[in-house]
Amino acid sequence: MRQAAHGGNPQAQCYLGVCYQNGQGATQDHHEAVKWFRQAAEQNDPVAQCYLGVCYLNGAGVPQEFGEAAKWLREAAEQGDPAAQFNLGMLYETGRGVSQNYAEAVKWYRESAERGYPAAQFNLGVFYETGQVVPQNFEEAVNWYRAAAEQECAPAQCNLGLCYQTGRGVPQDQHKAMKWFIRAAASG
Repeated sequence: MRQAAHGGNPQAQCYLGVCYQNGQGATQDHHEAVKWFRQAAEQNDPVAQCYLGVCYLNGAGVPQEFGEAAKWLREAAEQGDPAAQFNLGMLYETGRGVSQNYAEAVKWYRESAERGYPAAQFNLGVFYETGQVVPQNFEEAVNWYRAAAEQECAPAQCNLGLCYQTGRGVPQDQHKAMKWFIRAAASG
């Protein structure tokens, strides 16, 4: 793998970056991880672009810089990387590195959610439950909560339990509510 990374293979470079980031098979070194992520990202590897964006988002191996995070996350998100789409949605929701724009946040959450990313499914469910940006639709919120909850997303499990407890978007059912509350507690 190292030979392939040194030879310019972007997937190998990204993988080597992950090894340095997590300290797996290499001494943990965030600066070295960023070096490899950047080399792969500059070759248009969406996974590496996402990792590099998250490094800037968290200040891991580079100074925390939300604008630079948004740049790399957008590159990956436009290529369909669901983690990048979710993180870019969060930047738009919070206004970090980009102008706050809830409609843009929902757009990126939806892209990610449709690719099965549980945190994006949960966030999209919240937008439907509250009626912010999208029309309030409890049934749609339940659909997104359920998709995330079935992937062991604890906040979605809790919200789905609340929907069953209160009868929002589903018939009221205390037994199902308790089931989801227990799963949420077990998920952490």
